[in-house]
Formats: sequence, structure tokens, C-alpha cells
Amino acid sequence: MLDTVSSAGLPIGPGFKPRYAVLSSYPPTQCGIATFSAALCEGMVTAGAEVGVVRVGDPATPPSPRVIAQLDDQRRKPSTEAVAALEAADVVIVQHEYGLYPGRDGESVVEILEAVKTPSIVVAHTVLSEPTSHQRNVLEAVAHAADAVVVMTEAGRVGLCTIFDVDPHNVSVIPHGAAVASAGKTRRDSHHPALLTWGLLGPGKGIEWVIDALAMLGDVRPEPQYRVAGDTHPKVVESHGEDYREMLQRRAADAGVAESVRFDPGYRSVGELGDLIRGASVVVLPYDSPDQVTSGVLVDAVAAGRPVVATAFPHAQELLVSGAGLVVPQRDPVALADALRRVLTDDALAESMAAEARRVAPSLSWPAVAARYTALGSALLAPREAIPA
Repeated sequence: MLDTVSSAGLPIGPGFKPRYAVLSSYPPTQCGIATFSAALCEGMVTAGAEVGVVRVGDPATPPSPRVIAQLDDQRRKPSTEAVAALEAADVVIVQHEYGLYPGRDGESVVEILEAVKTPSIVVAHTVLSEPTSHQRNVLEAVAHAADAVVVMTEAGRVGLCTIFDVDPHNVSVIPHGAAVASAGKTRRDSHHPALLTWGLLGPGKGIEWVIDALAMLGDVRPEPQYRVAGDTHPKVVESHGEDYREMLQRRAADAGVAESVRFDPGYRSVGELGDLIRGASVVVLPYDSPDQVTSGVLVDAVAAGRPVVATAFPHAQELLVSGAGLVVPQRDPVALADALRRVLTDDALAESMAAEARRVAPSLSWPAVAARYTALGSALLAPREAIPA
């Protein structure tokens, strides 16, 4: 009888429980990748996997039960402890973002991938349409060093396989998971319809265009209110303080809509985020970037059954094509105002959008997404050299 063996030389047979190590930022760090990794880990554990985290960040960050080692984001050379923790796993999942690891464009992660012989899955969170030559080299080296690459949208797959020199056979599309469950039918607020944008703030979020659009909705009754929830991104605060938020506040005052715009800072738990989304009449994603091939906020909005108005970034164009939202040109407040007016004044349209969101939602649940990662991990382990039992 032959058994497949794990990277640690253990036989893989009935009842085998693979061990995963996830290299990523992780809570209490407050960033999208940390939140993504925490949800993915919980989903994989629920699916029966054993998961540990090698956390990228400040070594002084408070400990977490799932963290098994630390990778200092200020030191070019990884610690022996971090490498050993990755080597001890059966499969390594590496979250890739250019600013996550030490070195220019996070290039030090290439050395880690090349040093660790454990089968690896790289999750590419950003696929730039116009990368610099160095950004291109870094992502290509990361992809070549990995056994599999995951992107979260078809647009990401196309970009990765056409703009970069990456083998399409090694690329899989697994959607971003949703942090909130479906909220049921759209609720109409007879007092004030609620527009919502949330997430870490900074230039490129496009919130200024929603403020300009709000000033054009004076004919909509009841008067809509716009809630902007979330802190300014820590890296933006480091370099520019609260300049972006203060610019938005001035813009709302100049447009005469200051009383209709609420800035609501603070970090929210999954439960609090769910309550926030369920209170929204429309979720607005006005992003400026043409490179946004993945948006966790978009996925959460759709999974919560909320109508969405988004600018034409790649993930929105892909996920909303079947009718869960309206897509408008970027940096175009007139188009935003027209789309918001349609959703806020046409109950049938709003409910059809919400119904389509509810139809799509099950495929975006974290359990469904995590199961696809564990299936990919099992596929990487299966071809390992067989030995006599």
C-alpha cells in the first residue's frame, strides 16, 4: 500500500489533517489583509484544517493564540523562528501586497518563498495594470517561487497572466470571502435614506465625488444622509495626518451638505459592521483606482443584500454585472448622482438589486471560500512522492 507524504514526511491517508501556516499581517493590526487572513483562518479551521499564523508586523504587537511566529516588517532578513514555523507546515499560504514586507516593493518576501521548501500558495491582493519594472519583477519572482497563485477575480487572473510573465496553469480564482451574512430584503427608511461608505480612508477612495453628488440630490425626498465610516489609513496618517478627512469636511461645507454627511471613525467588529451595513439603503464605492481587482467592502455589501452603486473598478464591473448594483464612470459626480437617484426613488429597482445580491451571496461566504483554499492545498500535497507504507 502506498501513502502520499506531507512536507514533513508524514503519511497522508484517511484522517490526515494538513497543517497550514499563513504568512500575513493579522489582528490586532487593523488593515484589510489582516482582516482577510483572520477570516480565512477561521474558515479553514472550521473546515478541519490546522492553521497557524506567522504574523508580519511590529514584534511588539500583543500576542494572539493563533500566531506561532513573528516576521518583523522592518528587518530585511526573516527570523529563524519564522522560517522554521513555515517549514514545519504542510502548506504555506502567503498574502502578497507590495507594502506588506520589508524591502523595495516588499521584495524580501521572494527570499522567504525561495528559502521555504514547503508547498506554497500566494494570494495576490494587487495586480497593477501599469506596474513599474521593479514591481513587475517582484510579483513575477513571487509567482515563480510559489506552487500556486490565487487571485480573487477573473480580472485579476487576466491581468496577472497578460501583464506579468506568470504561468496561467498555476493561477486559480477564489473569491474574497464575505464577513457578514445576508441581511434579507431591502429596508426603506421613511425618514432619511442612508448612503454608506466604509473602510480605511485616504486619497483615492473617491469620497469627495459622493459629497459632490449629494449636493445634486436636492430633489430627492426624504433627503438622503451619507455616512463615511472608518479611520484614516495608518500609513496616510504617518505621511499626511488627517488632511484627506479635513478636505472632505471642507468640501461638504462648501457644497452646503455638511449637515447631511457624517464622518464616523473607529474600528468595528464583524457584528458591528453587519449592523452598520444592514442600516444602509445604498452602499457607495466611489474608488478612483483602475487597479482595484479586489474589494472586501464590495463583497461584504453584496453578501449583506444591499444595493450597490460603484465606480467602474474591475471587481465592481465583474461582481455587479448580473444586476446587484449600478456601475458608473470614475470621478464623475453627475453619474453618481443619477445612479443614486434611481436607486433611492425606484423601489422595484432597489429590491431587484438586493434580490440579486442575495442570490450571489452564498458563494461568497467564508466557509465556501475557505473550503476552496483547503482543496487547493490538498491538490498541492497529492502529487508528493509516494513511499511504501
